[in-house]
Amino acid sequence: MSAVTIIGAGGMAAAIAGIAAKAGADVQVLARDEAKAAAVASPVGGTSGPIDASISGEVVVLALPWPALDDVLAVIGDKLAGKVVVDITNPVDFATFDSLVVPADSSQTAALAERLPAAKVVKAFNTTFGAALVGGTLAGAPVTVLVAGDDDAKAKFTATFDGPVAVVDAGSLRRARELEAFGFLQITLAARGATGWDKGFQLVR
Repeated sequence: MSAVTIIGAGGMAAAIAGIAAKAGADVQVLARDEAKAAAVASPVGGTSGPIDASISGEVVVLALPWPALDDVLAVIGDKLAGKVVVDITNPVDFATFDSLVVPADSSQTAALAERLPAAKVVKAFNTTFGAALVGGTLAGAPVTVLVAGDDDAKAKFTATFDGPVAVVDAGSLRRARELEAFGFLQITLAARGATGWDKGFQLVR
């Protein structure tokens, strides 16, 4: 059985906790607000604690907005060695809402991987809204979750989450740049009402 630790206690954290539990994983939720962490963990039979608690999962999902990463990694960064770390962020420039804040030839996930050389970082969950993950299906099929990463990290991610959602290999960690652009496009479409926050793109295979 897999064990998943989710850092964060917002809507995406709750959605991913539900998927992990449905896939049969043990779920741990850690957050600065322990009450919110407990509220996410309790419905799926998981455990919870403060953000600096011991990490039990071999897969760690950073269910955080990108501006929060620096502060959180200052607390837990050393604990992520040897873990599969899942970056779900979309590094949107929230001042203009019209660009990404990373270089055109890189990604937030690549920067995270450089910062965590002892971890195995993958990009996933950033192209699917939380409400769609909770609903479980789009266009009559399980919601597609695209994952980019290297080595055996993608295989571990797929083994942990595939089933309740359809995990699709998007390529190496270099493809995180395209996934971030894809996520950004979906966010801007929803923000101007071209699609709903409970909808999204679906890969038809």
